[in-house]
Amino acid sequence: MQGAPARPAASLSAAGPLPDPKRLPLAGVATMAGSGLSNQIGAAIGSLAFPVIGPVGVVAVRQYVAAAVLLAVGRPRLRSFTWGQWWPVLLLAVVFGTMNLSLYSAIDRIGLGLAVTLEFLGPLSIALAATRRRLDACGALLAAAGVVVLMRPQPSADYLGMGLALLAALCWASYILLNRTVGRRVPGAQGSAAAAGLSALMFLPVGVVVAVQHPPTLMAAGCAVAAGVLSSAVPYLADLFTLRRVPAAAFGLFMSVNPVLAAVVGWVALGEGLGWMEWAGITAVVAANALRVLAGSDR
Repeated sequence: MQGAPARPAASLSAAGPLPDPKRLPLAGVATMAGSGLSNQIGAAIGSLAFPVIGPVGVVAVRQYVAAAVLLAVGRPRLRSFTWGQWWPVLLLAVVFGTMNLSLYSAIDRIGLGLAVTLEFLGPLSIALAATRRRLDACGALLAAAGVVVLMRPQPSADYLGMGLALLAALCWASYILLNRTVGRRVPGAQGSAAAAGLSALMFLPVGVVVAVQHPPTLMAAGCAVAAGVLSSAVPYLADLFTLRRVPAAAFGLFMSVNPVLAAVVGWVALGEGLGWMEWAGITAVVAANALRVLAGSDR
């Protein structure tokens, strides 16, 4: 990292002053927490369909459901979009699909808790790049230490699965920045809806191939649809409006709760066991999150 400039991530604040993180509205905090829980429950439910249609099939259905919901809510006026609005929307569409496909493929190989923990490196990197205070940096480093504990090498480590989770992390970081840009350039939820629609079009031939080769059962289709609603439509809309009110750094570090939620949901819903080392790593992530939220920031 090249050091912290006087106003990190200046492009994120070009539309006006950012709100004071010390006075984050309760609704904003509740929205971020609810978005994270919905995301992890949806991922757990979607993984139940892996044996029938695989991660690719689940992601395809996820994209279709997200597009249907967001297009109905956002009602984008595509003909009125300028190039300055179109390019971040197009990039966001690619990020949508790549993030979901890489994450779900990782979940299939290494489990929900570890996959989401590694994916968290994306928003954590945003927090590290944008921080100005030593206390914020200490909190981010504490969270990073927790991530290291959770992803420690083991004889049975699946490095391809870890690599897919790290690709998802890169996509999540891009998602935070692009979604904020789209939210400022395109009114309402039109930009997010347009991106979801384009991403669904990209997965249309993929879904057809999966359906022909692996005909889905009613249960598998239902799980995939539930994943689309809980892990795509709900979080995308929640995050779109949250990022307009919360600085990117605060959003990124607050979302460190996702590894905790993923570990608990994986344990309760999927029977993924956790040892004391895993819980130690989760505790570090929770402590870092609490430190950042309580201390706030001077940005």
